[in-house]
Amino acid sequence: MSEEHGILAMAHWRRLDCEGTDRCSLAHADNGWLLTGQARWGGAHPGEMSYAVRCDENWLTLSADISGRVEGEKIALRIAREQHAWRVNDAEQPQLDGCTDIDLSFTPATNLMPVRRLAGNGPAALPARAAWLVPDLSGLAVLEQTYTLQDDGRVEYVSPNFRAPLEVHDCGFVTRYPGLWEGWVDA
Repeated sequence: MSEEHGILAMAHWRRLDCEGTDRCSLAHADNGWLLTGQARWGGAHPGEMSYAVRCDENWLTLSADISGRVEGEKIALRIAREQHAWRVNDAEQPQLDGCTDIDLSFTPATNLMPVRRLAGNGPAALPARAAWLVPDLSGLAVLEQTYTLQDDGRVEYVSPNFRAPLEVHDCGFVTRYPGLWEGWVDA
């Protein structure tokens, strides 16, 4: 990928649980990082979304813009984190206070941020409290997650109702999310 345009890596995924694809680029931005992507999927709630997630230099979420359609309904969300407080389309979300990450349920792209922070965490498990955009995109909920680097290079992901060994590219993008996603990275 072209360094002159700021793009460091491009991830490509296909869904395993239903028809769907996703493509996301990682770029260096002023004072941090930028993920931009487009996802399409079928299944119970078919949709297509474009997303842009901004992170600070420590891989903590600053904001996310999500737009597209789910089951024909238009979706447009502006999510922002200031200190420990979150807002969605300018409405305060006090239930999300203390969350450090956004987790967009329709893409594996947002696993990148805690995976990147894990690199500096050594063998210790990294807890990541995420503002999780629920699968039908109707709102955000708190999702307690833990990421642990395994001896074989995979990352063990654990949340209250899910556990999986994630295969991860050197840049931090997940390349295999068992039962949900598989893909590759151009870096």
